[in-house]
Amino acid sequence: MPDASKLITVPVGELALIPHASCTALGKKVDNYLVKWRKERHDQSKQTLQFNGYERDTYIIDAKCPRFGSGEAKGTISTSVRGTDAFILVDVGNYSIEYKMGGEPCRMSPDDIYADVKRIIAAMGGKSHRITLIMPFLYESRQHKRSGRESLDCALALQELVAMGVENIITFDAHDPRVQNAIPLNGFENIMPTYQFIKAILSSTPDLELDSDHLMVISPDEGAMHRAIYFANHLGVDVGMFYKRRDYTKVVNGKNPIVAHEFLGDDVEGKDVIIVDDMIASGESMLDVARQLKMRKAKRVYCLATFGLFTAGLGIFDKAKEEGLIEKVITTNVTYQKPELFTRDWYESADLSKYIAYVIDHLNHDASISDLLDPTERIQARVNEYREKHTISDNYAE
Repeated sequence: MPDASKLITVPVGELALIPHASCTALGKKVDNYLVKWRKERHDQSKQTLQFNGYERDTYIIDAKCPRFGSGEAKGTISTSVRGTDAFILVDVGNYSIEYKMGGEPCRMSPDDIYADVKRIIAAMGGKSHRITLIMPFLYESRQHKRSGRESLDCALALQELVAMGVENIITFDAHDPRVQNAIPLNGFENIMPTYQFIKAILSSTPDLELDSDHLMVISPDEGAMHRAIYFANHLGVDVGMFYKRRDYTKVVNGKNPIVAHEFLGDDVEGKDVIIVDDMIASGESMLDVARQLKMRKAKRVYCLATFGLFTAGLGIFDKAKEEGLIEKVITTNVTYQKPELFTRDWYESADLSKYIAYVIDHLNHDASISDLLDPTERIQARVNEYREKHTISDNYAE
């Protein structure tokens, strides 16, 4: 558990947690942690004026974006936010939300959800003391650079949010964190969920051998190599990489189709392998890598991705499990998870709600979050615990 002694400073303002409709479940879990910790925190200063509203039954502020029959919307906030330290949670990848336009149901797109974020900020009217936007799946992060005459949507969105008064932006595993160069004078934190991934795979797999003779970490492409190296270094194992050969004469679904995956790395025969990436979209690329590894006689294949979108459905993963291509898929709960995911024996969820609550708690006190951003000590403690017991405890403090 991070050092609570850092939270001795006066809060920046009364904490206000504003989960968008796309982030309701995650917002409630984060709120539960904050309520519990602040009630248990023994500090005489909690009775002073500066700590007014510090201990509450909930920190969630009700904010909605109702729609007119034409499909247009407005942002509304049900209570005062004057002087608050506001944290807005949003999942632009949640495609399960619907609204009606002309009497017909329409699914909300990332553009619609991003527009709602701006409506909520506009409804606050500049009365909040500070606004922090927690957007785990960074809006338009896949459109982070130009290839010819193209828009730079992510950079434009970041600049727009800052212009509207957002002081800090917190995201997870950004496709390319260099997009922060668009707002160099504002806060931008790109958090990697490596600790939660390692915790999830170690707690659900009791027979892993954490050495280079039995385990290997694989990057599915050159872009994910830094994730794989970081992961492999913590586990003390080797790393391999696939690179994608694409047909640049064609464009299918907005991208050049992959012709083949070529492998660079040590022999994987008889080894468990962990594929690490930022997202699973359709999953075809990840499963193709798994197929290539099984052809090279890998033992078990574990697929880890921060964002599990599963845009092509779960059927292809069901089939891959039946064929023995994959052992387990682990994604986080910071983007929408289909309810049927939790019925699959091949799926495991890495919960980030407690981590987000820690970040919010620290930032509200203007305390350093450097120990939260660098989980090296916690990871090594869990790895050493697993090497000794082949299991890990539920609570880090134990």
